[in-house]
Amino acid sequence: MALLLSGCNESVPLAEGGVAHYPAANLNNDEYRPGAEWKLVWSDEFAGETIDANNWTFQVEKAGRFNEEWQRYTSSSENAYIDDHCLIIKAVHVSDIHGMDQYSSARLHTANKQSWQYGKIVARIQLPYGSGIWPAFWMLGANIDENGGDTPWPQSGEIDILELYGSKDDGVVEANIHYSDETGSHASMGQASFKLEQGRFADAFHVFELEWDANRISWSVDGEQFASTSISAPEFSEFHKEFFVLLNIAVGGSHAGRPEYSTRFPQYMYVDWVRVYKKT
Repeated sequence: MALLLSGCNESVPLAEGGVAHYPAANLNNDEYRPGAEWKLVWSDEFAGETIDANNWTFQVEKAGRFNEEWQRYTSSSENAYIDDHCLIIKAVHVSDIHGMDQYSSARLHTANKQSWQYGKIVARIQLPYGSGIWPAFWMLGANIDENGGDTPWPQSGEIDILELYGSKDDGVVEANIHYSDETGSHASMGQASFKLEQGRFADAFHVFELEWDANRISWSVDGEQFASTSISAPEFSEFHKEFFVLLNIAVGGSHAGRPEYSTRFPQYMYVDWVRVYKKT
């Protein structure tokens, strides 16, 4: 079945469940409301013709830089662009070979431009799918050394708002936090999962929401909370500082599994908007 590469109205065959249309039919059926106690303090609605450099940086990295992933991250408009008020991240198979450096993708972040301590961090996203595909909407401590700070990971802290592992289940997203425990070793909450009642996250836009305050971090999908963890203990000091946002699609590597014959390329991550709220 042919791939239709026509901007924001693209069709990608799903391995088992028919055709996924990008953008999904519910793009304009956005009913999200943050709640009366929340005030919008920052957003990117992707209404311009190009990605806003005041908000986002393309993180350019060689293949294998993170988790032995197979893609290289580029600054090319082939891998990330705006169309029809969507931010589109596009993972491309650049050859007929499956393996390291045979894919290109994008990793965008707001480091040194936009960062926050506490709040509600939300995005409305239609995700990619398939074996070896690993999209994420997540956060890192603003002091991390890879973006000019003075603190290495995991001491900087990491909050995974969503990760989807296509090799596991295209209808499941996972949440987690990573930090340095009292011995200085890497520790995590452990993955908490949310599974759709039917279908997969490539079939429609969904709202992925994080609530974060001085006591807890909680995760929701489409308004349904599925995970929460306390950050009150001293070992969670990382989570009481500013964090920035990242969006990316990884391919392959030590966590995502490998693409296979049923994994179609290009793969797309459509972001309708990203917003940050503070309590009034």
